[in-house]
Amino acid sequence: MDIKPFGVEMWMNEFENNCELNLAETCVESLTLGELFEIAEVQDSILSDLSAMKMTYGAIEGSDRLRSAISSLYSSQTPANVLTTHGTIGANSLVHQTLVGRGDHVISVIPTYQQHYSIPESLGADVELLHLKAENAFLPDLDALRAMVRPDTRLIAINNPNNPTGALMDRDFLEQIVDIARSVGAWLLCDEVYRGTDQHGDGVTAAVADLYEKGISTAGMSKAFSLAGLRLGWIVGPVELLHQVMIHRDYNTISVGQVDELFAAMALENSDKILARAHRITRQNLQIVSDWVEGEPLISWVKPKSGTTALLKYDLPISSREFCVALLEEEGVMLTPGSAMDMEGWLRLGYTNPTDDLRAGLIKLSAFLKRRAS
Repeated sequence: MDIKPFGVEMWMNEFENNCELNLAETCVESLTLGELFEIAEVQDSILSDLSAMKMTYGAIEGSDRLRSAISSLYSSQTPANVLTTHGTIGANSLVHQTLVGRGDHVISVIPTYQQHYSIPESLGADVELLHLKAENAFLPDLDALRAMVRPDTRLIAINNPNNPTGALMDRDFLEQIVDIARSVGAWLLCDEVYRGTDQHGDGVTAAVADLYEKGISTAGMSKAFSLAGLRLGWIVGPVELLHQVMIHRDYNTISVGQVDELFAAMALENSDKILARAHRITRQNLQIVSDWVEGEPLISWVKPKSGTTALLKYDLPISSREFCVALLEEEGVMLTPGSAMDMEGWLRLGYTNPTDDLRAGLIKLSAFLKRRAS
């Protein structure tokens, strides 16, 4: 199988351990295990629970406790509609491997997480890209999507909230996409790993799995739930599909670790507390970025409505990689170049790391821009 290098991951692997201030991070500031135990009120019992745990494979599809907790995040799903995976990245990969074959017609939005177009391409699919544009608030052009679908369209892949733009499709918008997918009988995969970080209300938008009989939602513990170190994700969708996914999963996952599943279940059983924390961080920090953008003549953007990242348009005659490498060398601040996401001329900023780090990083970024402007 021939597959393109994963642009964002290659960039992160190259530089994230060699920066002073990481403004490329995409997770809401990570929790410590001690903080998780305090939130779940298990400080006095967790060591006993772990000591009694026999290190077998555990439940292959995921523990009943965890799948029940995951299903509670959706309006019309049961534990039988849930399959645990090695992170959301594992969930997405399994869905593509299960549904897509050589010659299949696949539509993916771009920018998005590169899995959603590079994996189908590597499988020999006929992949068409629906480009998200700033002038349309980085929302899909529904007329363009209607024109792209065909009677043989196998899969439409979207990402909501969107990485890297922070664009958000509300329920009404998603239902229009569902109607388009249903018109040709296509599967609709929605990567919802940033679900829970909306800037308003309860922070949670509708899930595709709840809207469409052929809708698939993937998500995990890394972004809104601040527990990327668990490497725990899931697929939510029709039971018949999950049975097919299991065939592929048996070859690369077998099961998710019992300790990871225990900690994930504890977190999701206290999701109200963890998401309230996420909302405090994402909403406060985005306002800081918004105020900063207003004072930077070389920077423009479409303000995110959700997620943990923003795309910044810069007005300098250098490539995005040159910009980011120079920023690292001169100021120790790490951003992600748009070229890593097929969005040259833009920069991805992760704004949900510690607030003090964000403020310090933006000051250094301003100094960099001032020097370059002069």
